[in-house]
Amino acid sequence: MSDFFTETAQKIGCSDVNAVAEAVTTAHELQHSAVDSVLDLDLVDEESYMEELAKSLNIEWLALIPEAEQPLALRKHCGPAVALKHRIMPVEIIGAEDEPQEIVIAAYDPFNLVARQAVVQSIGLPVRWRMASRRRIHDGLRRLYGVGADTFEAILDGREMDYNNVEDSDEANVIDDNDDEEASVVKFVNQIMRDALDQQATDIHVEPLKDNLRIRYRVDGKLIDIAVPENIKALQSSVVARLKIMSKLDIAEKRMPQDGRINLSLEGKGIDVRVATVPTVEGESVSLRLLNQQKFNVGMLGMEDFVLDPIKRLLSLSNGIILITGPTGSGKSTSLYSFLSELNTADTRIVTIEDPVENKLDGVMQIAVKSDIGLTFAAGLRSILRADPNIVMIGEIRDLETAEIAIRASLTGHLVFSTLHTNDALGGIGRLIDMGVEPFLLSASVRAFLAQRLVRKLCTHCKRPLDLTSEDRAKHDIPQDLQGTPYEAVGCDKCRNTGYSGRLAIYEAAIITDAMEQLVAKNPSSEILKEQALKDGFVPMREYGWFKVMQGLTTVEEIISVTTTDAGGIAL
Repeated sequence: MSDFFTETAQKIGCSDVNAVAEAVTTAHELQHSAVDSVLDLDLVDEESYMEELAKSLNIEWLALIPEAEQPLALRKHCGPAVALKHRIMPVEIIGAEDEPQEIVIAAYDPFNLVARQAVVQSIGLPVRWRMASRRRIHDGLRRLYGVGADTFEAILDGREMDYNNVEDSDEANVIDDNDDEEASVVKFVNQIMRDALDQQATDIHVEPLKDNLRIRYRVDGKLIDIAVPENIKALQSSVVARLKIMSKLDIAEKRMPQDGRINLSLEGKGIDVRVATVPTVEGESVSLRLLNQQKFNVGMLGMEDFVLDPIKRLLSLSNGIILITGPTGSGKSTSLYSFLSELNTADTRIVTIEDPVENKLDGVMQIAVKSDIGLTFAAGLRSILRADPNIVMIGEIRDLETAEIAIRASLTGHLVFSTLHTNDALGGIGRLIDMGVEPFLLSASVRAFLAQRLVRKLCTHCKRPLDLTSEDRAKHDIPQDLQGTPYEAVGCDKCRNTGYSGRLAIYEAAIITDAMEQLVAKNPSSEILKEQALKDGFVPMREYGWFKVMQGLTTVEEIISVTTTDAGGIAL
């Protein structure tokens, strides 16, 4: 290995000289930035490396990029097209707004002299250069200009296509930021979707307001406002039309709700998007649910052994009903697909009926509900039972007719999976009885109720050990002998200062044992059911959550926010 690469590795504080050589060589061959190549390969800690590089070059380092005090002036003198193309961040105007003397600009690549020259010529003001990390500059650009600002500026300059006449194609749904074609609404929408995926959002909401078009992402279960370009309201009809074209909806129909799907391709990775439009007084609102086409397995659910072991025994049964309960967005579909994937073998026929089909499983026959032509859960289920299935999955039991057919299927030798909307596992018993299901049929067919909720996971970069005293444990009914190290949320740049990144599921499983079966047939009160379940080893959801707290995965506050001690730990 040459002395050049060894010296370079020492300068950036990286012990892997081969990796440095690969990064620098690749950058040279492809005419890419060596700084980008080093950062992309995660060879060093970005903040430390960039700060040391700034010191060695005697360039002032910005550990933080503050909120702009003169955002209008910054955007005026340094437009989004220039800033985003060269990835530089205008920080401050020196002098009066009407007679600026200099502009302070932060960059992360001090060796890109061509970009620096282009920036100076474009801005027309003397520039004071500073250095900041690449991540901070990208975040600052998003805050100052909004997502897709460079494309939006080009559209307002009159270079917009007529999107109402664009025919959809598979290529149109490929997200590609390297597209050099003329700026368009197509690219603008793609930028929004890519940004949502980069932030690991599960939903995008495009919401028309009186004087604005609000875009929000749901990240880790929480809605966050996204910075968008000024005057984006002028683009409202074009954005909505583009989304409707991508999801093959009728762009002329603006008075009725519509549902559709988009199949996206991002860097070769498939992503399904469920689209729902609803008419509002300010125009059509569009909601997009982002569904990664992932592989499902029971191991990914992260269940504790005292829940996982009985679930695995239930999956080996040849008949009976297993019901998963919880509100919308609690991960029920992920659990269902994981169970089906575990059972999806060459000698097993699995048929599902869903509304809608969220993920496609190879080897599983999946039917989508179409109520407008009479294909309801009940009607589809009758047909399924004539199609020789071993395992049946019903998206949701909503009425007595569907429940009775499911019970009949389980009593005639089929293993049935479905969902219910109840607050807790034991509440599923009362829910079915309220529908009109006879208690003796329920006890003879249902094998288990599995309730679940999603809680936010602690950010691994900033979480801090928590001193949980005996008094704290007693206050929240955390077992004194439960071992582990609890942590608390702090907040950092990597988790948007929330202290959390990602989510995990917590569960409670009510298994219908022989004793419980005899009890259910008598239609007892919920208190009696809970007492028997606890004797059979039932672990309430809040108690399950304490295991995750002591493993350092989530916080006491998160568990308390989604559970309560009433009725054995049901969720609020």
